[in-house]
This record gives sequence, structure tokens and C-alpha cells, in this order.
Amino acid sequence: MATLYVSPHSDDFRSQLVLIAAQLTGMELKEASLIRQWLSFAENEVTPVACGAAFPLLGVLNTNNQTADRARSELRKVLGFLDAHLKLRTFLVGERVTLADVAVASTLLLPFKYVLEPGLRKSLMNVTRWFETCVNQPQFRQVLGKVALCEKAVPVQPKPSSARHVQPSAAAPPKTEAQLKKEAKKKEKLEKFQQKKDMEQKKQQQQAQTEKKNKPEKKEKKDLGVITYDIPTPPGEKKDVKCPMPDSYSPQYVEAAWYPWWEKQSFFKPEYGRKDLSQPNPKGVFMMCIPPPNVTGSLHLGHALTNSIQDSLTRWHRMRGETTLWNPGCDHAGIATQVVVEKKLWKEQGKNRHDLGRDAFIAEVWKWKNEKGDRIYHQLRKLGSSLDWERACFTMDPKLSYAVQEAFVRMHEEGVIYRSKRLVNWSCTLNSAISDIEVDKKELTGRTLLPVPGYKEKVEFGVLVSFAYKIEGSDEEVVVATTRIETMLGDTAVAVHPEDPRYQHLKGKTVRHPFCDRKMPIVFDDFVDMSFGTGAVKITPAHDHNDYEVGLRHDLGFINILDDNGLLINVPPPFLGMKRFDARKSVLQALKDRGLFKETKDNPMVVPVCSRSKDVVEPLMKPQWYVDCSEMGRQAAQAVRSGELKIIPETHLKTWFNWMDNIRDWCISRQLWWGHRIPAYFVTVNDPSVPAGEDTDGKYWVSGRTEEEAREKAASLFGVSADKISLRQDEDVLDTWFSSGIFPFSIFGWPNETQDLQVFYPGTLLETGHDILFFWVARMVMMGLKLTGKLPFKEVYLHAVVRDAHGRKMSKSLGNVIDPLDVVTGITLEGLHAQLVESNLDPLEVERAKQGQKSDYPSGIPECGTDALRFALCAYTSQGRDINLDVNRILGYRYFCNKLWNATKFAIRGLGDDFKPKERAQLSGQESLVDRWILSRLCHAVELCDSGFKSYDFPAVTTAIYNFWLYELCDVYLECLKPVFAGSDTVAMAVSRETLYTCLDVGLRLLSPIMPFVSEELFQRLPRRSAQAPLSICVTPYPEATEFCWRSEEADGQMEFVMTIVRTIRSLRADYNLTKTKADCYLQCLDQNTATMVQLYCPQIQTLSSSGAVVALTTQPVPEGCAVAIASDKCTVNLLLKGLIDAEKEIAKLSTKRGELQKQIEKLQERMGKSDYREKVPQKVQEGDAEKVSEPPRTAGAVQHRLRIATSHRQASALPLRSLLRISHPPAPQKRMIMDQYQLPTLFLY
Repeated sequence: MATLYVSPHSDDFRSQLVLIAAQLTGMELKEASLIRQWLSFAENEVTPVACGAAFPLLGVLNTNNQTADRARSELRKVLGFLDAHLKLRTFLVGERVTLADVAVASTLLLPFKYVLEPGLRKSLMNVTRWFETCVNQPQFRQVLGKVALCEKAVPVQPKPSSARHVQPSAAAPPKTEAQLKKEAKKKEKLEKFQQKKDMEQKKQQQQAQTEKKNKPEKKEKKDLGVITYDIPTPPGEKKDVKCPMPDSYSPQYVEAAWYPWWEKQSFFKPEYGRKDLSQPNPKGVFMMCIPPPNVTGSLHLGHALTNSIQDSLTRWHRMRGETTLWNPGCDHAGIATQVVVEKKLWKEQGKNRHDLGRDAFIAEVWKWKNEKGDRIYHQLRKLGSSLDWERACFTMDPKLSYAVQEAFVRMHEEGVIYRSKRLVNWSCTLNSAISDIEVDKKELTGRTLLPVPGYKEKVEFGVLVSFAYKIEGSDEEVVVATTRIETMLGDTAVAVHPEDPRYQHLKGKTVRHPFCDRKMPIVFDDFVDMSFGTGAVKITPAHDHNDYEVGLRHDLGFINILDDNGLLINVPPPFLGMKRFDARKSVLQALKDRGLFKETKDNPMVVPVCSRSKDVVEPLMKPQWYVDCSEMGRQAAQAVRSGELKIIPETHLKTWFNWMDNIRDWCISRQLWWGHRIPAYFVTVNDPSVPAGEDTDGKYWVSGRTEEEAREKAASLFGVSADKISLRQDEDVLDTWFSSGIFPFSIFGWPNETQDLQVFYPGTLLETGHDILFFWVARMVMMGLKLTGKLPFKEVYLHAVVRDAHGRKMSKSLGNVIDPLDVVTGITLEGLHAQLVESNLDPLEVERAKQGQKSDYPSGIPECGTDALRFALCAYTSQGRDINLDVNRILGYRYFCNKLWNATKFAIRGLGDDFKPKERAQLSGQESLVDRWILSRLCHAVELCDSGFKSYDFPAVTTAIYNFWLYELCDVYLECLKPVFAGSDTVAMAVSRETLYTCLDVGLRLLSPIMPFVSEELFQRLPRRSAQAPLSICVTPYPEATEFCWRSEEADGQMEFVMTIVRTIRSLRADYNLTKTKADCYLQCLDQNTATMVQLYCPQIQTLSSSGAVVALTTQPVPEGCAVAIASDKCTVNLLLKGLIDAEKEIAKLSTKRGELQKQIEKLQERMGKSDYREKVPQKVQEGDAEKVSEPPRTAGAVQHRLRIATSHRQASALPLRSLLRISHPPAPQKRMIMDQYQLPTLFLY
């Protein structure tokens, strides 16, 4: 046998890596590529920095303090990357220790033992957790023993060596020449690494000193300050807009006072501007109801997205003159609210709901609702939501409760609602059935220990236990397998496939249950997978959905072995009364004792977990109320197929049809106290001629709007007098989705024929998240068709689901659920932490959430304002099914608001106090080229916004508005106006003012639906076209393409040509740092037509490019000393630099860049020259490297050329100074003209 020799030194991590790796079992093929990447990472990235940081402390390497600090800094960077990767992972690859963990953890042994002090480890929480997990694995402990982590990074005395190898009796042979050569190469590589770090440190110090000497200290960008509106304004009165505008935009100032005024003026009511709602509006009706948020607390950013989209649509329709209603409401949220109030009771009084009793507990919930429920409406107001608050509804209000009762009674009388005993999702902690949306699917790859409420120790999941059942009357046995071994106590059969040849001889046979005298038949069923396991399956009809169907088909027994609390019933001792997961261990041991246990192995599985209680959900047989959905589902599917109902985007159609075509009956019973109590009564007939009924028998249940009505129904049903009827109302309440399903018409007073029901039902649109397409949208469609005969809305628009910046689902325990008001007003990290402490989270969850907040918001959340938040959310909707929301992007839109503010402030000053706009926007015929261009761009923005709103393409709307205001109005037109307003041409000034006013007026109206506050503030400061103009921008007509039809492709094309020249000049100026100096510019034109057009736009080019003189040339020679760049195939820019640049500084800068580029070239070529490069490196990476390696030579050649020019300029100032020629694919003739004119080498043409 070959002997493996390892280093005798206890800190030789490479030897330890080999020894630990030897303990591992094989890896899966699907993990191999990932593991290879981590091995490469450990070798090339981790090893150099780990050794560089640890070797000085071990005395292996002598370095100065600066080099050591640099090495530690590099180590922290690598560990930072690992920390981020391990944030949501236990191990680097998969759910177990792999060679990847061994390699990386081994290379980090030295840093963790000698370098990383406790304070530093605390900042690297995830990677530290992972490292400690690894080194405490058996594979590591066997080789390393206990690893002591660093307490203080100080020099370490050399440790005595202890030889360790696979066969200790053998002596280590002398090293071969190849080994010595390899070690020398490693040492040389390490020395080069340190030299490189030293050079980089020295270079940075030199640069810092040079910058400090040559450059004045740069001022930090001033933060936008907080400005408040302090003018006394009674609520509902109009804000004072006659006072001077503050210097900069401040959300607190802008958003003050507007909303109460909007409400008082009734702008949000559909009656505004109309004498009678019953009179048809020729422009149409728009009605949308809000997806009622849960009353359980506060809104999060997901709600903010919903409301931003819905309010933008509502305001757009309102501005179009339609009769518009956005109806608010709030959901009672049965389970969520009951859990919240129960936690509150326990925290404050140490009591549960049973201690109080049903009536007292419900009173406590109402008290909590009245205290906390208004917070949601307050948030919606702060978000600018233009809801008709007088029509606000709560699903437990008398009007809606009556509708719920009516719906149940009607559907029960028709037989659509019926009672049956079936399997439901049961939460033992809540003692209630829960809906599918309240079940989280936790995917496991193998054996995993999970916490379960009510158990001190974690419970094992993800294992498949095989055991045998003995065939009755023989020594033969059948082996079955299960992931829930405790359920075998409820087995009533063993199933095999009818075509499985292994079991044909067992037809008619039975097996005997080992713990009781139950004989169980062997049944033959097609659902069995012959290829899985032994091909035999245990059947537990009362505790598994598939087994339930098998039990029905074969008329098997249904034995329920769990009570509502998860304790075992209907089982023999010693299992009787055990908790379900305690019984799991006991049953396994009992099978072993009887010799029936076969094996246990890892098994990927999905564990259903209750989202409310975190309990493992059990399938449990319960008598419940069900809705027969077959016919309603068919009608709902047909409505979409026929086009009567439109779902947008169409990517969700497949999901819709899949659900509707395969719909199951809907369980609507919930074992709760808070909610709509089911109006159904169990009948007991006090007459010996009528047999007593059972709870599961629907014949003994009647429904009624009142108990008296139910009594009369029962008396009629059983043919007895009413005095012989005793009634017991069902204790359960209805599923929350039942009341939500009738929300679109219950809010208008259904079943009563009210005016609102006639005018606003059916609605126009339902807008919500795609995640509740089935749970809410489908049920509204089904119940609307069933109870009213009409679809509740014509279109469904489904937006994306908001996740955090890392793509994680919003979760309170992760600390990433953000109150939108915290984004609007800003909040410190301490403030975020305080919210967690005040919540109902468990202490462990609070600490976990704090860490998440500290990671994502180390400085808290800056004040962004409502408008910026709304704009960002609408702009984000292009991302597809999920939105990864980054708060920094929201802050970017606050700066956009500041740009709007400053632009309007400048414009108002330019318009003057006496400016009075014309009664309607129209062209005078005297507009300049730039006036016609900006009006053309304005019309284009109007077209894009109109089509964007109509197609629910909100990013198209935000992009059109953003581009017009920022890149066209502010960056170009306002700059072009400055010399006009400073000049003496009164006609041009008057025309420009009209054009400017039109741009502001229309631009703000385009913006209003998405940014209501800042648009109102700025709009109110503009003069009006007439005295009859609307009071507010929110009821001013939205711009339409039929009115603003001044698109000019000619003006657009000419201005685009001008802007190309301007951008080229700006780029050249940036290359030579001409930030304040105005250089003369000579534009070499290919023909006279181009020169004429350039001449027309010279004033604009001069202004926008900050140039001195701008001269158009055709055949005239260009002055010497110019930098040159091609703007287009018809125009070349020549920027006169002679005497404007410092040749010495230019030479120093270019020399440094040339050296850096040369190093890049060498490094890339060395990497690509390796023998195994083609085999090991992915094709995409190779393509990227090829592109990189071709780019530096081109750039280097260009730098070399500029360096030669600068050097010649220093040596003889009379020589022409020519710069790098940058070419954006101009035609060949233009290339040749430039090459000949400036005598440039061919390299620069390609």
C-alpha cells in the first residue's frame, strides 16, 4: 500500500486539508462543478491572503507594518465576500459538508487561529458561524481536535512539531528535485505577492500625496436638508403657495397640507363635478376596489406597490374626466388577527382566549381593531391614495356581514355549500384548519432538524424509514417506507401496482399490524410507482391526501390517530396520549425491537409549515363546510377563454386555466372565534319518530339569516312543529377569503339594489399581486358570477411581488419588512430596532431581524418622500414576477424631485411676475429650432404616457416622464434659454416663455398621477390660462396626443445631430480636465449643407458644450494644436488645446496609465497561455477574456499616441498638439480624411 506523508507541523493547513478530505464520502455529480470552483477559489484567492496575514505572526515571513495591514485588509475583503455568500446558507455547496467546505475552511485555519480577533469575527457573523460549524464536524474533529479561535493577534512562538501520517511506522523519504523545485516556486510566488502589495501601498501613498499637493480639498456633496412648512394652515384649507419657494426640494415641506385640502374639496369622490351619478357620463366610469389589507397592523412595501399602481391609474382616469371611484376597505384577517391579539393578551395579562371566553375575547379584538386599525388608513393617506373615504368598508361591518350571511344561506340552499368530513390542513397550535396560502412549503434535501412549537428538542425530518409488514398466514413479508413513521399506527392497507409481477401472488392476502390485531388488505392501485423503493406503499387514509383517495376507491377504514392538539388517539398503549413527534421515536424503537425495522436513509421532501404558527401542518379528517367549485370554476375559465375577462399580463393565463380546470372543492370552515360565524345550525328533533343525526350528516344541518328562520326551515324539513326543534349554531367561522370573495359587490350594499351597486358594479379593473391570483381573484370571479350573474370586473392586472434587495421574501423575522412611511420620512437603525422590540416576534426572531436590519440599513433609511417612493415602485414593475427593491434607488428619485424643483424655480423666475399665458397652447410660427424641438419631445412624452397607462406599462410612463424632464427640458432646453433670457430679443423671449410654460404645465400634468404632491405644489405656483381653470392639478385634464400633436421628426433629427456634437465636445473636454476653461471649437463638415445646419445651431452648441467660439468649416484648414474626435460621418470635432493643458501633468498621467495597461496585457496573456485553459475555463469566460485581451492593446496604442503628442508639445510648443482620435464606426472616407489630415497611424482607425 502506498504511504501518504504529511507535514509534521500542526499549522500546515495543506496537510490537514488532505486528512480531513479523506474522511468525506463521495459527492454528487451535480455538485462537482460548484465544488471545483470553490477549490480554485481556496487555492487562488484565499490561500495568498490567509498566508499573507498569518505568516508574519508565525514568524514565517518578515514584513513591515504597512504590508501586514495591507494583507489583513485583503483578507477582510475575501472574508466579506464569503460572509455575503453564507448569509442564507449553512454550507458552501448544498446542505452538508463537502470538499468545498474542507478546502476553504482549511485555508482559513491560520487566520481564525491567529489573526481574526473577537471584534472582527463579530462583524463577519455568517462566515464565523460557518467556520465553527465546519471545524466541529466529525471529519474535522478527528484530524484537528478542538480548534481554539484567536483572542488577540500577537506574534506566536513556534510550536513543537508532531509527525502525523497515514502509516506512522514509515519514515519520511528525502524530497525529490521536483518537490524542491515546486517549493521554491511557491516561495517565489509568495514573495512576489508581498512585493506587489508593497508596491500598491507605496503607489497609493504617492497618489494621495500628489493629490493633496496639487488639488484643493474637494467639498462633499451637500445633503438635501429638511425644510418644513410652518405657515399656519387649518386642516382642509388650501396651502399658502404665494410665499417664496425654498432653496431646495424637501418632502416634508412639499407634502404638507395638500391631502386634507384634497379631501375637503371632495376631489376623490365620484360625485365631484357631477350633478347626479345616475346620469351617464359620456367619458365613462372607472371603478376599482382596493385589495383590502389585513387589519393586523401596518402596511409594508408590497402594499405600497399595490397602492402606487392603483392610485396612479385612478388619478389618470379621474384626470381623463371619467366618473372615478377607488373604494377603500380593510379585511378582518381571521387567523392573523386572532394570533396577534392572543399574543398581546399573553404578553400583557398572561391569559389566552379560553381564559376570557368567546364573547370577551371578541370584545378584546374589537378593542384592538379600534386602536390599531386606523393606522392602515393613515398610511394610505400619507401615500397620497385618492380613495373615497366616505365609502370605506371593514369586512366585519354590519353591511358586509349581512352580505356574507346572505351569500352563505343562498349557496347552502342551492346545495353549492355542503358539509363533509375530509382531510384538511390542520395547525395543532392554532387548533384550526388553514388555507393553502397559509401553508409554507419548506424544501429539504435530506436529514434536517427543525424546531416545532411545543417541543424542546428539534424534530428530525427528511429521512425515509423502511420497515416490514408480515403476510398473514406465512413467513413472507412486505417492506414499505415512510417519512412519517408515526402514521403507521393509522395504516389500514398496503398498496401495490396491479401490473407489478413481484406481488401478483399476494392478491386477496392481508398483512397484520404489529401493534394491534388489525388485519390490513393488500390492494392493487394504479397510483403506486413500481420503480420507487420496493413498489409497496403503506396506506393511511385519514392522514395523507393520496391515501385518502385510495381509501375511497377501495372502501378502506379511516382511522384518525391524532386529536386537535396533536396527541395520539385510537392507538394501542404505550403510544396512546403521546405527542405526535415523541411517538415518532417510540414507534421506530418498537419496530426495531420486533425485528421489523429495515433501514433509514436521507430523503428529499417538502415539509408543510403553518405561516402563522410555524407548526408542522397535519392532514386531519374533520367535518367541515365546503363549496362545490366545479361549475363555478368552469364558468370562470370560460370567461377568460371567451375574452369577456382579460388577465394582464398573459403569462398568468396558464396558471389560471390550470387552477380553474382542475379546481377542487373549497373548505370554508375555520376553527376560530374571530370572523363571520357560520350561519348554520345542527338540528336535534325532540320526537322519537325522527332518528338522531350525526355532525357529519348534512341532512341534519340548516342555514338561516336568523335562528328563527333556521328553526322554521328545520320544522318544515322534518315535518314537526317548531317547538320540537333544538338548534346548535356551528362554532366555526368562515374562511376570510369567503368575505373577500364577495367584496366587489358587498361594499355597495348587495343584496339590496342600491344606486352604487347599479352605477359601479361590475367594476372596471382589479389590480393586485400575482401571488393571490387563485386565493382571491378566482374566488371573486366565481362568487360574482354565482351570486350576481355578472363578472365583478372586466380586467385583471397582476403586478410583481416585492422582495428585498437580495431577492428574499419580505419576512418580519428577517427584519426586511419595511413600513413605507419609514421610507417616506426616514428612520434611524435604532428606530428600526425599536419597532422590532415593540412587535409580537419572539426574542430569538427579534435578534435575527436586528442583524438583518443592520446588514441592509447600517445607517438607517434616509428620508425619500412619498413621490420618490411611488415613482420608484412604478418604475420597478418591469422586472417580471418579482421586484428586488433597493432603497438607494428610491433615494435617487428624491434627487429627481429636487431637479424638478430647481427647474421650475428657474422657469418661474424666467417667466416673470407679469407673465400671462395664452388661453390655449398653440404654435405661433415664430418658434426657434430649439423651441420646436422641445415641443416635439413634449408631444412624444404625451404619446408614451398615454399608451403606457392604457397598456399598464408603468415603466414606460416613468421613463418617458423622467427622460423629458431631466435629459430634455433641464439638461438641454433650460440651458439654451439662459442666453435668450439674458439677451435683448423681446420676440424670441416672449415665444420662449410661452413654450416654457407649456412644457411646465403639460409636464406636471403628465407627472401628477405618479407624483401627486410635488406636481400639485409646483402646479399651484404657475399662472393659469383662464379664471375657469380647475382648482387642482388632480382634476385638470390629462394631456392627450390629439391635443398635443406637434411632433417633428425633422426637428428631432437635427437636434440629435447637435447633441452628438455636444457630447463629443464634452467628452474631449473631460479627457483634458477642461472643467472651467472654455476652448474654441472647430467643426469640420463634410459638405456645405452640414456646415449650414451647424452654423444655425452654433449658439446652442456653444452654450451646451461650454465652448468658446464655435466655427463651422468645410474646406478651410483646422488650426494646429487641436484634439480631434469624430462626432458623425459628416462632422469632426476639433478642440483647440494649444496653451490650455499642462504638458508635464499630462505626460505623468499617461505614463502611469501605459504601465497599468501593460501589466493588464501581460496578466491576461499569462492566464490564457496555460495548457489547461481551454479545457477548464467556461466558454463564456474565454470569450470575455478574448475581448479583454484585445481591448488593452488598442487602448495602450491610443495612450502611447497621446503620450508622444504631449511629449512633443513639451519639447517644442510650436509643434501641433493632437490628441487621441476616438472613432465610433464612421465610414471609410471619413476615416481616411482624418488620417491624412492628422498623419495618424492606421491603428487608430480601427
